[in-house]
Amino acid sequence: MGYESSLLSCIFFLIFSSLLLLLNSHRVPLPVNLQSLTALSFEDAYTQLFGDSNLMLLRDGKTVHISLDERTGSGFASQDLYLHGFFSASIKLPSDYAAGVVVAFYMSNGDVFEKNHDELDFEFLGNIRGREWRVQTNVYGNGSTGFGREERYQLWFDPTEDFHNYSILWSKNRILFYIDNIPIREVVRTEAMAAHFPSKPMSLYATIWDGSNWATSGGRYKINYKYAPYIAEFADLILHGCAVDPIDHLSTCRGHETKLYDSITATSDQLSAMKKLRRKHLTYSYCYDGERYPTPPPECSVDAREAEQFEGAGSGRSGHRRRHGKRRHRAAAAVAVAVAAKEMTDTL
Repeated sequence: MGYESSLLSCIFFLIFSSLLLLLNSHRVPLPVNLQSLTALSFEDAYTQLFGDSNLMLLRDGKTVHISLDERTGSGFASQDLYLHGFFSASIKLPSDYAAGVVVAFYMSNGDVFEKNHDELDFEFLGNIRGREWRVQTNVYGNGSTGFGREERYQLWFDPTEDFHNYSILWSKNRILFYIDNIPIREVVRTEAMAAHFPSKPMSLYATIWDGSNWATSGGRYKINYKYAPYIAEFADLILHGCAVDPIDHLSTCRGHETKLYDSITATSDQLSAMKKLRRKHLTYSYCYDGERYPTPPPECSVDAREAEQFEGAGSGRSGHRRRHGKRRHRAAAAVAVAVAAKEMTDTL
């Protein structure tokens, strides 16, 4: 009797343990408090792309200054590639006359997939004295650079006086751009977008460079280097995502972790705040550009009140950017990632 009892106990224990493992492998991921994530130091998560002494580290690598002068701009990138996640930085932009200056905080894989790259952009466009910086977002998937999905916004604060937070949430089915934790743009994956929705691993970048030929009033106002150096300050750098091996492109995330980012959506209050913000501060959207797209692209969900803002407005408001400004920085990123991968292999 004692032997049978022990045997039954063992069987129940094995069944119970198996059930726990099964449930754990399919568990619903716990929600993430995006505002409580820990910032990483520069040495732990990033590498310099270009600019030699134009990149400076402060506060033990927790703050990064990148600058632009007559010699060069500067920039840095994440050491890893990521397939989905939450990426954020607090940024303070150069003050005074900043026409032609472009500060970019973005994700891309152009160094790995040159002909069919993906990209998610925050671009900050400088201006002449007395006029505000503008921010532009963009989404590219599978090399669709000929099909611009730009949106542009007036900022409701002075981005040169203090740090403000800019974030990108990227999941399998959704992209959210935030400013100071308020969503300003949501892109939902649809059949209409198909392969144009970013779906391949990307690195995170931050750069400052000379965009005189397009950034301010279509190139009318150029950089004046007597005001240099132009310094952009980055702090509170957040990388929270599924890291991907730069060689074989395999993700380190398990199944339930990949679902974590899909579970994050904008709340009803956030969506309401986003609608109000867009109606007040959105100055251009490709969805309302009748000159470029006489018929709105199929993924566009046209808001009647937003549409009223852009009636009669065309491509002159978009400031289409010429994309060669970033290309050489991605080439530098490819070298940096390759070196980091080799160093990692050599230490194993």
